[in-house]
Amino acid sequence: MALVAGVDSSTQSTKIEIRDLESGELVNSASAPHPSTTPPCSEQDPATWLAAFHSAWQQVGSPPVSAISIAGQQHGMVVLDSNRQTIRPAKLWNDTESAADAAWLAKQLPDGPPAWASAVGSVPVAAFTVTKLSWLHRSEPQHWKRLAHVLLPHDWLTMQLTGEFVTDRGDASGTGYWSPHSGSYNMQVLAIVDGDRDWSTVLPRVADCRESVGTWGSATVACGTGDNMAAALGMGLQPGTAVISLGTSGTVFTVSPDPTSDGSGQVAGFADATGRFLPLVCTLNATKVTDAVARLLGVDHEGFDALALHSDAAAGGITLLPYFDGERTPNRPNASGAVSGIRSDASREQLARAAVNGVVCGLLDGLDALQTFAAVDNVVIVGGGARSAAFRQAFADLCPLQVSVASADQAVATGACVQAAAVALGSPHDDVMAAWGLGQSTPVGGGPINESAEIRARYAQLRAQQDQ
Repeated sequence: MALVAGVDSSTQSTKIEIRDLESGELVNSASAPHPSTTPPCSEQDPATWLAAFHSAWQQVGSPPVSAISIAGQQHGMVVLDSNRQTIRPAKLWNDTESAADAAWLAKQLPDGPPAWASAVGSVPVAAFTVTKLSWLHRSEPQHWKRLAHVLLPHDWLTMQLTGEFVTDRGDASGTGYWSPHSGSYNMQVLAIVDGDRDWSTVLPRVADCRESVGTWGSATVACGTGDNMAAALGMGLQPGTAVISLGTSGTVFTVSPDPTSDGSGQVAGFADATGRFLPLVCTLNATKVTDAVARLLGVDHEGFDALALHSDAAAGGITLLPYFDGERTPNRPNASGAVSGIRSDASREQLARAAVNGVVCGLLDGLDALQTFAAVDNVVIVGGGARSAAFRQAFADLCPLQVSVASADQAVATGACVQAAAVALGSPHDDVMAAWGLGQSTPVGGGPINESAEIRARYAQLRAQQDQ
């Protein structure tokens, strides 16, 4: 039996899946944790990612595989010196210390944010690598002088396997200096950060989607990609379907044959891992919000779910704005959460449902923005939050489109396996996804409730109050 390996190096952990090359059958899986972080400063030593990878690899039995691919958390900044040594801990995507740099950068092109969207597909926010480079240039000049290479998290891990400085179009499109429209780095925006540096020597080569970029032992190494791009592969995503991913943070995305350029900055115009495009909306706060409220209520996940399901859908008029650690969409890096409509007779059940509703309303705002740029007729939810009956019910109650739950359990690791298989077989990604039967989901019963418009209007009102 020929095998492939897919790696998901996320903010929280490294997960590895081993799958049969031909059928996609899951053979083994394992995970190992990463150090925890809390914005606004969210940093990790890349060495901990490699240690987690080796730990998980041992757990799956260190099998001989035909190919391996690494998918990683998007946007982060790994800076190396001329000896390929890390200069400082990696800044992760959810680090918001570069918020001031994002605001400054957005003003540096003629016409501001729309010009950025036109140049690189997205308006810079604190998550993007370009803002973190600006922060490093401004805040740590002693480290800036030593900088020789800039990599994304998945690039760095691929380098550990192959020795190559290489990335892919999907992850590169989240840097803020690679254009999905032109398929090339935009040196003009990098010159804003440092006009004296020769950036051509700093940046990794962007590999073809099905290129072998090296070997690791006897295994072919694929170029890897960003976590959202890998999730699209792992779910067999096709145009017309929007994915809402419920992890610590939340994302709403789809695949499209056309690039996206949103001057408002709500929708990021990314590339996918196959040659298409991946418009995406990201929120910083998803299940971390319900985890925090569960802790305050003194219950575990199951207990929280039970409380939320025993509340009326409108949560007794309580509305929660889930900007607990700032927010990315809308761009409010210094914001905090808020609660309105709470009364002395409020129940624990209502507070739990208000937390769920707040997360769902924020993601549905993202879906509304996404639909401006891509036709969507159904929604699939995925991630840890999709296992929550309360989240499933809230989406069914509030979303105007058909909602289903993805069958994929670890979509990112599965998607990395798809990419590895495409390289090993020399086949298009769509052919691998079809052969493996990916893209299955289970519809959630019910549909929008009568109170849905009222609940979303209350949320919009509270959000507007916070924006003032």
